[in-house]
Amino acid sequence: MRITTSLGAARMMLEPILLAYSTRYPKVTLEIATDAAFVDLADGSFDAGARLADAVPPDMVAVPIFPWLRMIVVGAPNYFAERQRPSSPLDVAKHQCIHHRMANGRLYRWEFERRGEAMTVDVPGVLIFDATELALSAALAGVGLAYVEETSARPHVEAGRLIEVLSEWTPPFPGLSLYFSGRRNIPLKLRALIDLIREGGR
Repeated sequence: MRITTSLGAARMMLEPILLAYSTRYPKVTLEIATDAAFVDLADGSFDAGARLADAVPPDMVAVPIFPWLRMIVVGAPNYFAERQRPSSPLDVAKHQCIHHRMANGRLYRWEFERRGEAMTVDVPGVLIFDATELALSAALAGVGLAYVEETSARPHVEAGRLIEVLSEWTPPFPGLSLYFSGRRNIPLKLRALIDLIREGGR
């Protein structure tokens, strides 16, 4: 069974879903192809995909994997040692920020929302990565602020290696979904994956 997804999504799915599936169904070959760009399932090269819910095409069947996700802004304690922590999204203009290059070639603009007030900020910074893991490593090294998915950063925040800021400006959003074509019968191997996801990855 072949699944297309992004590297970050694959990392999130690895232990609770993908490894659990491989353990439960050892005779099924499971291939995960990571690509930041969206892949069309129409040609049949992949059995399914996994993307953020709002990126799933309307003609596809979607099964929530992680119904809600959250982005957070983090920096290392040594980065904040001589800098004031931002109290508003506009304050990030005074900081070194770690950029993310999206699959379409654009730099990601940091998105914030609080009590119905939304804003998008073009952040300053001289480091640009196309992988969350690299941005997180740079933040841990104390070179700037990173805007990353909470799951990847939370262990570092709890251990004191990173400090979360602007938490009231980063609410949850619709998360990751498995998607597949509803125009053909669902193979048993894919049905088994869907059942595992609905069980919560056990």
